[in-house]
Amino acid sequence: MNIQKKILIVDDDKVNLEFFQLMLSKLGFTVEQANDGLEAMGKLKKFHPDLVLLDNVMPRMSGWEFTKNIKADPKYRNIPIIMFSALDDVKDKLAGFELGVDDYITKPFNFAEVLARIKAVLRNRELFAQIAVRESRLSLAEDLNRDMKLILSDFAKSIDDLDSAVALIQSGGKGSDQKALAKLTGDLQVKTQKVRRQVAELDARIEKTTLEWEDLKKNEIGLSTLETEIRKFLSQE
Repeated sequence: MNIQKKILIVDDDKVNLEFFQLMLSKLGFTVEQANDGLEAMGKLKKFHPDLVLLDNVMPRMSGWEFTKNIKADPKYRNIPIIMFSALDDVKDKLAGFELGVDDYITKPFNFAEVLARIKAVLRNRELFAQIAVRESRLSLAEDLNRDMKLILSDFAKSIDDLDSAVALIQSGGKGSDQKALAKLTGDLQVKTQKVRRQVAELDARIEKTTLEWEDLKKNEIGLSTLETEIRKFLSQE
């Protein structure tokens, strides 16, 4: 896992903010601070963190309110949240998980445990991202396959129509009505243009899909590595 991640720490306790700022910065994380949920909302838009360490009980906007806000926003809902709270009641923990927090740590906390939780949450999010990439690539392949089948079906029909038109022209012989022949010739030209257009559209569709595939593949890990990460994830359950 690349530890050069951005973490937003939200807590009204200055000691906690300074402690996490110092410790996480030493470990290679880029850290930003906020004193409450309201300030954190502003920092969120500018800082774009990979993870939020969030105190629950704060003035102006609590951790729960902050979580509700970002989970309702498609731009931020996938940012993982680890919530801190002095409340050790099971109902409070369940409420946090139902809101969408990824982990819940009761105060007082041990930094080694917090660091392990941070790494686990980031690793699991990366795993989910890899699965999403593969799902996107499969979706692209399915879409292209569907489009190609439709176009090929149209090709086949156009070829059948072309064959029928040629047969009519050939059966007409020298005594055929010139107007009828002219109409058939015109129909042939229209169908030829349609086939050419379909070929061009299919070529553009394939090129677009290829570029999208390559873009998705840039940050994709190998299948063996993905399998290892999945096994690690499942072993945590």
